[in-house]
Amino acid sequence: MNTKIRSLIRIPVGLGVIFLALLLPGTVQAAPSGDWSMWQYDAAGSRYNPNENVIKPANVGNLQLKWAFAFPAAVAASSQPAVVGGTVYVGGRDGKMYALDAKSGAQKWAFDAHTTLGHVPTYGLRDGPAVAGGTVFFGDNSANLWAVDAQTGAQKWVRQLDTHPWSIITSSPLVVDGTVYIGTSSQEEGQGANPLYACCTFRGSVAAVDAVTGALKWQHFTIAAPQPTGGTPAYAPSGGAVWSSPTIDRNSRTLFYTTGNPYTGTDVGAEAIVALNMDTGAQKWVNQLTPNDTWNVRCLTPPAGGNCPVPGRDFDFGTQPNVFTIDGRLLVGAGQKTGIYHLLDGQTGQLVWQSQLSVPQSPIPGAQGAESLAGIQWGAAYDANRLYVATYQANPGKLFALDPRDGHQIWSTPNPATTCPPAGGVQLVDQQCRAMPNAVSATPGLVWEGSVDGHIRAFSADTGAIVWDFNTLRPYLGANLIPGTGGSLNGNGAVIANGMLYTNSGYLHPITQGLPGNVLLAFGLP
Repeated sequence: MNTKIRSLIRIPVGLGVIFLALLLPGTVQAAPSGDWSMWQYDAAGSRYNPNENVIKPANVGNLQLKWAFAFPAAVAASSQPAVVGGTVYVGGRDGKMYALDAKSGAQKWAFDAHTTLGHVPTYGLRDGPAVAGGTVFFGDNSANLWAVDAQTGAQKWVRQLDTHPWSIITSSPLVVDGTVYIGTSSQEEGQGANPLYACCTFRGSVAAVDAVTGALKWQHFTIAAPQPTGGTPAYAPSGGAVWSSPTIDRNSRTLFYTTGNPYTGTDVGAEAIVALNMDTGAQKWVNQLTPNDTWNVRCLTPPAGGNCPVPGRDFDFGTQPNVFTIDGRLLVGAGQKTGIYHLLDGQTGQLVWQSQLSVPQSPIPGAQGAESLAGIQWGAAYDANRLYVATYQANPGKLFALDPRDGHQIWSTPNPATTCPPAGGVQLVDQQCRAMPNAVSATPGLVWEGSVDGHIRAFSADTGAIVWDFNTLRPYLGANLIPGTGGSLNGNGAVIANGMLYTNSGYLHPITQGLPGNVLLAFGLP
């Protein structure tokens, strides 16, 4: 892994296509335009838009707010937008999917998924949509996968992927070769705090759905089916939710996903990186990075007992896998709430290297599992030269650039010392305020990361220096003439497409905390 490889990059020239052999340390699959059509950006989960040629290191300091869109009656904004053909597609906590003009924010249509009154009423639409073949795909608060017409918003089909009463979808869809791949997660771990609840029976899964018809092609469950224990907790194993989005290596026909913690039991499929055959769903390998880490919300309250007899530390995965090749070797990596970024051999699942970026320490004394908030929360970016990874409540959170060959730190930049004024009745302490939970995004020469303090920042990809900073904590009048406010940036990443930057602002969660808000913001050059 110490020498450079020769990679083929497809470059359009006029009406023809030529292939150039370039010396690069890794490969990234590029989209055919400046669009950003799905959460991962590409099948490999790079979160890097190599075709963004308007916003550059030389002019990024001139970015200015162009418009805001306020989600009605929402306390958070978590759906990362997709940008395709001059339209922004974004979901709201009000349960609606919106199509907006990319330059003005004017609403083109809104589709009501009727999910705002589910078992978690404030969640609505949390995942980011994927747009392919003239269709918008997204999941909802009741574990439904929707397909609507990208031009009109008319429903094409809907399929429920899990009937468990606490199941939801936070995983953003991946659309490859006419198939939609998506994971299921749940809120059942919260029910473990109730001593009268028969905990627990949910198990995560990854599903493959026909993009045209909505027919289920296959569904792979992350852990074995729960069985009665005859005691407390009542069922095991359970959990293994897929919070993040899957990624794919087309050459080997392999799908990769990461999993959350077990609620009960110790199944090997929880807190793991897993490889499946993308055509059949058959498992190729599994690597559980943290065994025996059983945790549910009962574990937050000492002493141990009830549904949490032996509390773990909640070191699950919320990040998408990054897939790339170096020296012809297929590799897959992901960050974990342990604060470690792991890189594995994509063919075998064997560990290649690990990089410890933060050391978990509990920001809430006595709350078993709260230390997981100090780790890596949502996702990393890869630009064929470096991996960019951020840490959450690591006191402070930091953005790192790692060498993909061996994991050593090229540079790191801490979240600047800022203040989080009270907002919506929430007052954050310094460790929470200076956290960097967002999925990292990248464009040529730049890295983009949001913070719980409400700032969206651009960093130099070469040095880590902050080259642009905007504080979103302020009131706005949306392009839809609805008043809104900015808040914490958490749960999604920035989207940079066709000379514009888009980011949600506003986050509120009973455990991880954050400043509430309800806006999508769009920035551009003068």
